[in-house]
Amino acid sequence: MTAYTVDMSIKPDVQAFFDEVTNTISYIVKDPSSKSCAIIDSVMDIDYAAGRITFEHADALIQEIEKRRLALEWIIETHVHADHLSAAPYIQRKLGGKIGVGCKITIVQEVFGKVFNEGTEFQRDGSQFDQLFEDGDVYSVGNMQCFAISTPGHTPACMVHVIGDSAFVGDTLFMPDGGSARCDFPGGSAEELYESIMKVLALPDQTRLFMCHDYGPNGRDIQWETTVADEKAFNIHVGAGKTKEEFVKFRTDRDARLSMPKLIIPSLQVNMRAGEVPRDQDGHPVLKVPVNGL
Repeated sequence: MTAYTVDMSIKPDVQAFFDEVTNTISYIVKDPSSKSCAIIDSVMDIDYAAGRITFEHADALIQEIEKRRLALEWIIETHVHADHLSAAPYIQRKLGGKIGVGCKITIVQEVFGKVFNEGTEFQRDGSQFDQLFEDGDVYSVGNMQCFAISTPGHTPACMVHVIGDSAFVGDTLFMPDGGSARCDFPGGSAEELYESIMKVLALPDQTRLFMCHDYGPNGRDIQWETTVADEKAFNIHVGAGKTKEEFVKFRTDRDARLSMPKLIIPSLQVNMRAGEVPRDQDGHPVLKVPVNGL
């Protein structure tokens, strides 16, 4: 396992943006010592029934960065989301920055390239992204050193990004009363997810953890920030010393009863292309619906 050194003295300015339609939280993460920032897990709006794509959520991020006169350096995807569409290229065209994702995006592209019957023109080498992160890769946002931790299990390409005293966990973990994400998508593994979660829980107890999703279990208000200590103590799926065997049995049984995310078909097609909508031979944006393919 790669050794990770967390600089708890660096406390990034984290601003959250909640999307009610997909229960996704996007973040602007600013270096406290400069104007540099990153966006993590942006959202592109879609009215799937009408086949209409808009950018209200992304525009809110853009407007905030412009208002604060920040410099966008990175647009990070924690994984290939199956429940919302990324707005990364739209934001990049407006503000610049590099689009980054885990290097195992190539596995996702290979699997779902077949599901959606993509032709040879669809590159399965991750070249749609500017950066493919390996486990332990270090990068910077302004003066902040950041690093990526490979956390497969939900999907092969999942990564947690640690920036100062904060970690952006994608779907590796939910809030303590939300537990963990499903592992039954192609390439998913409950065994791997447990090991990945243990990597996250090995970070310092005071590390701030920021979620990609929250669903307000039992009617509570939406939340997105917790700590390693609270996850270790209270997470309903892995906390309080639950074993790998207990987790795998619970996760496998639960996943077998879950329905597919409502936006999985458009999300995968767009997100495996770094947020670009596929186009037909005439250049028109178009989405496919594979019959009995998922």
